Amino acid sequence: MRDSLLIKAAFSEVTERPPVWMMRQAGRFMKEYWDIKNKYSFLEMCKTPELAADVTMLPVDLLGIDGAILFSDILVTAEAMGGDLSFNQGVGPLFANPVRTKADIDNLQTDVSQKLQYVADAIKVIQQRLNGRIPLIGFAGAPFTVMSYLVEGGSSKDFKLTKLMLHNEPEMAHQLLSKIATVTADYLNMQIAAGVNAVQIFDSWAQALAWDDYKEFSHRYIVEIISKLNRKDIPVISFCKGSSVFAPLMAEAKPDVISIDWNVDLLDIKKRLPAGIAVQGNLDPHILYADKKVIKERIYRLFDRMKGENGFIFNLGHGIMPDIPFDNVKYAIEIIKEYPPAP
Repeated sequence: MRDSLLIKAAFSEVTERPPVWMMRQAGRFMKEYWDIKNKYSFLEMCKTPELAADVTMLPVDLLGIDGAILFSDILVTAEAMGGDLSFNQGVGPLFANPVRTKADIDNLQTDVSQKLQYVADAIKVIQQRLNGRIPLIGFAGAPFTVMSYLVEGGSSKDFKLTKLMLHNEPEMAHQLLSKIATVTADYLNMQIAAGVNAVQIFDSWAQALAWDDYKEFSHRYIVEIISKLNRKDIPVISFCKGSSVFAPLMAEAKPDVISIDWNVDLLDIKKRLPAGIAVQGNLDPHILYADKKVIKERIYRLFDRMKGENGFIFNLGHGIMPDIPFDNVKYAIEIIKEYPPAP
């Protein structure tokens, strides 16, 4: 896979065109996803290697993307540590035993690799099915984002309880984040050993943090995780919502790629990053609701802007929304593969 478009671009090498994959590319905007989801619960899909492989392969077979991403969830680490996790339709993830006290944190386990073995098993099945066609990306949730779900007991609009812990009980917050970081590094190394070709760290809620809080309660743990990874020939992608603000700090953790949200000019931010750090992004996913001529124009605008730049992976600024038309996603990928347009 070292010579694949995605891996070469991730290492800032020359590619004949930018590679494309999309966050949440195997998901609810596909009828075929629902054909599986209507038979099994979300956690069953994650924990059954054959089903996880089925879902992972959907965008490979139906969209022709340049990278597959493991079908799983960022909260499997929290569940393995002792979180009582469920997913409810229309509500999202819920933890029946939120982490609010020092005793709650003390009870969380860190030696959980055996509990996550189903992920390694899924990776092996997926790689058999991919058969060397394209790289497989593994991933994990960043400690702050995982912490927020554990403390809030699920999704949150304001992260009030999480921020109260950061501000009133910082030692407790660091104890929790340190435990999650240990598990996350072990988990990503397990994925690498099982055969993924790249890994991405998702800090989905980092934009909730002020700069100093991001530095203390998120960035330092991502530095720790990346420093522990067995990353020879395995590019590390760092993503957060808020990367348009935090990217210069994110670069200090020494990822190979920073995935950028849609709130910034991609070339401008790339020029401000150290040489050798690639960028991934950064189309606003809402563009994929628009007319096809708009989709084409916006993709061409981004590609014209990034022309001649090594180290550019096309992606969205965040994940595909579930009601985006499948045909629009397929059209976008066709347009990307055709660029530059014939004269």
